[in-house]
Amino acid sequence: MTKQLDIVILGLTLSSSWGNGHATTFRALLRGLKEDGHRVLFLERDVPWYANNRDLPDPDFCQLDYYSDIEGMLAEYRARLEQADAVIVGSYVPDGVALIDRLADLDLKRLCFYDIDTPVTLAKLDRGDEEYLARRQIPVFDAYFSFSGGEVLTRLEQYGAQKACALYCSVDADRYQNTGEAFRWDLGYLGTYSPDRQPTLERLLIEPARRLPHLRFVVAGPQYPAEIDWPENVERIEHLPPAQHPSFYSAQRFTLNVTRADMIAAGWSPSVRLFEAAACGTPIISDEWRGLGELLPDGEAITIARTTDDVIEALANIADDKRQVMTDRAKAIVLDGHTGLARARGLAADLLGLPERLSNLRPMLQQASA
Repeated sequence: MTKQLDIVILGLTLSSSWGNGHATTFRALLRGLKEDGHRVLFLERDVPWYANNRDLPDPDFCQLDYYSDIEGMLAEYRARLEQADAVIVGSYVPDGVALIDRLADLDLKRLCFYDIDTPVTLAKLDRGDEEYLARRQIPVFDAYFSFSGGEVLTRLEQYGAQKACALYCSVDADRYQNTGEAFRWDLGYLGTYSPDRQPTLERLLIEPARRLPHLRFVVAGPQYPAEIDWPENVERIEHLPPAQHPSFYSAQRFTLNVTRADMIAAGWSPSVRLFEAAACGTPIISDEWRGLGELLPDGEAITIARTTDDVIEALANIADDKRQVMTDRAKAIVLDGHTGLARARGLAADLLGLPERLSNLRPMLQQASA
């Protein structure tokens, strides 16, 4: 039987899925940890933009507490941090650099980093942008868990990571299932507005909608600029909480996956939307990036689209029986190895393979800064 771990995670947010993919990623992982008997305390910085949009303020699978500032948090939780089997800091945590420095002063058993934005992080560090992680801090972590795998892990080791481990996002298979409802849309997309994704969304959804006025399309997600010229057959949904995702996917004949530019450049960076849609039995059309075909074979479990015509061809000519075959293959792949429980077991195994620290990490930080 695997040892039951006591883990403290300091992440961007667990309580609010508004405008970010972190909450969904953490929820699936933490539910998996709970299912296997591990104990998790999640500490979230109390900020107004998430406080005003909380769709899971009191989860039943972990302890969720909020803090206002780093020093106050350390004064209240120092004992718990030092007793924990592992402390994990997430990417984009407010004042992340200062937080990591202060955690390095404590007598922690294991200090790790979970980067849900690895290609973005590396691009920022290459520009000298240390918004939430300083390059000097990378060697301090006992393990650097990465949302991206493949060649990205080698790059992290070149940056000084002691141990770089892929920890992809995942899906909660108990919550993401087909609802059996009738199709409302022929093609849909779920994602917060991002300038680097918008040209792909234009090419793979908006332009097909213009050319196929008899079909129905939908884009769900916040922060899209008012000046976007949406065709009349594209429905807009400003925000869609996770509880409504299965219904959203189930009501689409196909769903679109669009990847951020930094993640395309890095490769091996699957979006949680891929896993959610596959678990719900919705056929996926996706842009192309290295590693996607290894995860979901093109033409067998997914349709990779490079042009507007590729999308139009898929919508017009992939028959229902072919759609079902692709859907079944994608769902089997995801449920076999990409659930929250599978990720939790991988994380627990990696943590148990790390030796405990015998002293605090401050000397390593000082050496890295020299």
